[in-house]
Amino acid sequence: MSRTLVIAAAQLGPIARKETRSSVVSRMTKLMETAADRRADLVVFPELALTTFFPRWYMEDQAEIDAFFETEMPSEETLPLFDAARRLGLAFSFGFAEKTVDESGETRRFNTSLLVAPDGAVLLKYRKIHLPGHRENETWRPFQHLEKRYFETGDLGFPVVEALGGRVGMCICNDRRWPETFRMLGLQKAELVLLGYNTPVHYPPAPEHDHLQDFHNHLSMQAGAYQNGTWVVGVAKAGCEEGCDLIGGTCIIAPTGEIVARCSTLGDELIMADCDLDRCREIQDNIFDFAQHRQPRHYGLLVR
Repeated sequence: MSRTLVIAAAQLGPIARKETRSSVVSRMTKLMETAADRRADLVVFPELALTTFFPRWYMEDQAEIDAFFETEMPSEETLPLFDAARRLGLAFSFGFAEKTVDESGETRRFNTSLLVAPDGAVLLKYRKIHLPGHRENETWRPFQHLEKRYFETGDLGFPVVEALGGRVGMCICNDRRWPETFRMLGLQKAELVLLGYNTPVHYPPAPEHDHLQDFHNHLSMQAGAYQNGTWVVGVAKAGCEEGCDLIGGTCIIAPTGEIVARCSTLGDELIMADCDLDRCREIQDNIFDFAQHRQPRHYGLLVR
């Protein structure tokens, strides 16, 4: 039986601060419909897909901040995505800002991604672990990166689920730069990693690296794919958003580390690839056969 998934990576262009959820959802739904026309099984959207990248602003009014967060999923405004999945017979993944209230009444906020089945059921939830940026207003910056202010560190670990005929994991944006992310997923024999990002072209703490942003983006994802024998679908929010230039570079990467499809614009764009999950065996059963070749007794420094 074939384990080939037709995967669509759905890059989103800029989302204005004042653009409504329903407008963004309409854009996403159109991409899902195009993907379905091309016989896709799964559509992957970026990190924080429903809004502009709000951590670029310092805000003190909690009500203003919370306007960017979802308190239920699906909500009335996002329900059309779930309806489209059922209508089209299509799985999808997307990122959003999640606000929860636990049994003790404590409010918590996460940078979250979901994997949703064609019947609208949630298959997997991931909350971002490697939060970049800073907590306080740093006025020297041309824009802020306040993820550490607005989000908690994810509390779900790096789960992998049996879904869509294979083993699927997720991570978000800055997670891709940390090899531990991919290794945690690889140790669970992940065959597909879904990864959304919002990455500025300009990096204020080290502007001499600006020209390397696309290179480092692909370097980290390709290395993660190869060193763990997994498909990686990396999907950008791209273009000039509220005066901040975001890289594109949305791509689908094979377990060999090769890019097999890549976006060419900085707007809403769909790319497709046939992803044979059995190709993971080429890597996972050979050079990166963990059971045969890893030496964890020598890795104590990694967690010390």
